[in-house]
Amino acid sequence: MTVTLADGMLDLAMPMHLRLDAGGRIVGAGPAMRKTAHTRALVGQVLLDVFAVHRPAGLRTFAQMSARPGRRLVLGFREGRNVEFRGHILDAAGDGAFVLNLTFGLADLPDLGGAGLTAADFAPTDPTVDTLYLLEAKQMAFSEMRRLVERLRGAKSVAEEQAFTDTLTGLRNRRALDQVMAQSRERAEPFALCQVDLDHFKQVNDTHGHAAGDAVLRAVAARLSHSVRAADTVARVGGDEFILILPGMTDEATLARIARRIVTDIEGPVRFEGRDHRVSASIGITVSTDYDDPDPVRMFADADAALYRSKSAGRATHCFHGQPA
Repeated sequence: MTVTLADGMLDLAMPMHLRLDAGGRIVGAGPAMRKTAHTRALVGQVLLDVFAVHRPAGLRTFAQMSARPGRRLVLGFREGRNVEFRGHILDAAGDGAFVLNLTFGLADLPDLGGAGLTAADFAPTDPTVDTLYLLEAKQMAFSEMRRLVERLRGAKSVAEEQAFTDTLTGLRNRRALDQVMAQSRERAEPFALCQVDLDHFKQVNDTHGHAAGDAVLRAVAARLSHSVRAADTVARVGGDEFILILPGMTDEATLARIARRIVTDIEGPVRFEGRDHRVSASIGITVSTDYDDPDPVRMFADADAALYRSKSAGRATHCFHGQPA
């Protein structure tokens, strides 16, 4: 039985079709195909002048194309944006006419070939619109996943930063200091270690309360940070105990100058609740080049010993490891 469709019915059933004569000339086109062609001429043109056959490879003539109706074809516009289509050619009732039924290739599906088509341009049975919705849903899901991943990365960065930060002063903490020491040791990078302990800090806490003591600690942290380079590490490792790691700094005269500047800066008053609070600093210094292997435990112990020689010498001064008492 032969079924014949009027052009209007064919447009409804196959809105992306092309009607071809026996020689491969386009004699009609569905409404969605006409929109997709935009300014390209279709009717009256030879099919293979308008479209290039991408697959199957080696297909050069319309006779080859029409010789095997139903074979899967992949074509694209020769001019302008090379919109890709997939489809097959059908023998229209054996009267020498053919119908080429097309749909968008996957690469052009997301924007429907840039033709501005809507759901109304496709047949009700055409899965193109449903597929497009699925692609959009997939893209939205991926976008949401990327957003969540970025949030997780940000949260991880914040958590890692908090894990290495002293919450009161914003300086590095002991965990961060241990990491810096391990990295310096691994790279065999020379550095100085300065241990800074506040003099008379307990008196501030006992007399004026912990709020005043916290204000002093925050002020000292800021002054220490301003006294060193951006590449240096300043850490709070105890109540009123601070450690400085100064990479590449081993010259004793330079370190002594830095220590004197720190002592002077810390002696400045700290204003809190209308009252000036004063502390001073004792400093113990050691340098990695004094050791065959700069073991952190030994360096901390030697800096601590030098610090207590500073306190024994009257406080508000500095001493080097190995310096005579």
